[in-house]
Amino acid sequence: MTATATSATGATPSGDGALLEVTDLRVHYKSRSRAHRRLGYDVRAVDGISFAVAPGETLGLVGESGCGKSTTGRAVLQLVKPTGGTVRFDGVDVTGAGRRRLLEVRRGLQVVFQDPYDSLNPRMKVGDIVAEPLAIHGLAKGEARRGRVGDLLELVGLGREMMSRRPSELSGGQRQRVCIAKALAVNPKFIVCDEAVSALDVSVQAQVLNLLRRLQRELGLSYLFIGHDLSVVRHISDRVAVMYAGRLVESAASEPLYERPYHPYTVSLLASSPVPDPRIERDRPVVPVAGEPPSQSNLPAGCRFAARCPLARDRCRAEAPAYTEVEPGRMVACHFWREVRDTPARAGAGAAP
Repeated sequence: MTATATSATGATPSGDGALLEVTDLRVHYKSRSRAHRRLGYDVRAVDGISFAVAPGETLGLVGESGCGKSTTGRAVLQLVKPTGGTVRFDGVDVTGAGRRRLLEVRRGLQVVFQDPYDSLNPRMKVGDIVAEPLAIHGLAKGEARRGRVGDLLELVGLGREMMSRRPSELSGGQRQRVCIAKALAVNPKFIVCDEAVSALDVSVQAQVLNLLRRLQRELGLSYLFIGHDLSVVRHISDRVAVMYAGRLVESAASEPLYERPYHPYTVSLLASSPVPDPRIERDRPVVPVAGEPPSQSNLPAGCRFAARCPLARDRCRAEAPAYTEVEPGRMVACHFWREVRDTPARAGAGAAP
């Protein structure tokens, strides 16, 4: 098979008919360090990544804390302005959209944040919170608005009586359902779920995940599901993209990636994921990952994972690997991905909850 190479910054082929297309997205910040500013260093939170999400699809985005995955979600939503690259949603380049055009785009592009305790105004009643997007976009008034709010609360598994309550009277799971209802108020096509269940108890996580999957089936929604819990991401995602130090290092359909990863960092992530059945034998030799991720204000010239990688060689330290399509639907940024692929797979990693 002939590999299809792309740029070292992580550009990938976009699928035909994609609802969301992200191309060479970059988000850089000026470093707060005086020494770094003198040397011209920027904090490269997101450093040239590309991906596409089809209608009705869920793309999981995983990686360690600080790798840039939440910044990616916020850049897709234009909550932070990208330094470079493009974000196209439903055929519209949102990176170049003005305020009025962006308001129109956001009817189709919504978000559910990590912490439902911080996402809701404690002074407002639930009915007013869910109705707020309807008021902003001028979609309903009076009794029609109230009826729409009641329908949304029932859609996410809450009763209409919740309209008169305040967030302080709700549990964490109920608050997150209110956040989902608010996101659904404007009939979006796409929702960014930024660690949307990580602040919830495990039993409540399963309920909210099942709710998201049901809503996707019924409403035809697409999700960018950002998370660090590999079992949760596996449970909901059609495809998974793995991010490290501001770049994508691997992406593939969910089950093939979990069953046989091709990048050493993906192997390490899966090795760190608890296996719920202690009788499952782990066949893949696991070498603990030493050290810390590189500073994103002073990144190495070669592979960003080289300092922690058990397979690293001189080439890895000198030459950044291209993000390459090594098989149909499988992208990898590793010079020695074949060695990783041919190592016996470790069973049971990231099993669904």
